[in-house]
Amino acid sequence: MLTKKQLDLLEFIHKRVQRDGVPPSFDEMKEALDLRSKSGIHRLITALEERGFIRRLAHRARAIEIVKLPEALADSPPETGFTPQVIEGGAQAAAPRPANVQPVEPIHAMELPVMGRIAAGVPIEAISEVSHHVAVPGSMLSGRGEHYALEVRGDSMIEDGINDGDVVVIRETPSVNDGDICVALVEGQEATLKRLYRRNGMVELVAANPAYPPRILRPDAVKVQGRLVGLIRTY
Repeated sequence: MLTKKQLDLLEFIHKRVQRDGVPPSFDEMKEALDLRSKSGIHRLITALEERGFIRRLAHRARAIEIVKLPEALADSPPETGFTPQVIEGGAQAAAPRPANVQPVEPIHAMELPVMGRIAAGVPIEAISEVSHHVAVPGSMLSGRGEHYALEVRGDSMIEDGINDGDVVVIRETPSVNDGDICVALVEGQEATLKRLYRRNGMVELVAANPAYPPRILRPDAVKVQGRLVGLIRTY
């Protein structure tokens, strides 16, 4: 049995992963559950992990994977939008399935161009050429429009579960909603992966790592090149 707080946190993580493709940060969890400190979140996360509902990925700060859901959540209608798939490298034997987890249909992979590297930290040179291709599940390609992939360099989005070396799947779009994780081209020369907000007539690019302060820029200095819809991680 889960406590109400544990169930509320599991539901919040599940919905955010469905919507954004990545788990929420500890600060977002704390605000969602109206807790005073992140230590309470740590205790809830530990309890969910001990009960087998989630798994924290080794050596990956803030990276959380949902293993199973209680019947109260599993029976609820899924939200529309992207449900992320994590592709693991190697040919490991499949782990035993919990009894109440239903098998999934085979994943149909599609190839996307990897357009180079994107900075999750200090902005890097703008992306312009295809370096190679990567196979991704068709379920990652949400919505209309073209998709492409980028290799992440840096740690500024680590609290959103995006780590150095990950490959992110991007849907091309010239606009995003406030709070979306997007590829932003700054001054036509630098490309970076950040959450975008519009405040007081300015554009704010916000990292998910307190070591990186927000960047506040004029709207004409920022061009959105796509929104995050998926994440691929190789171990």
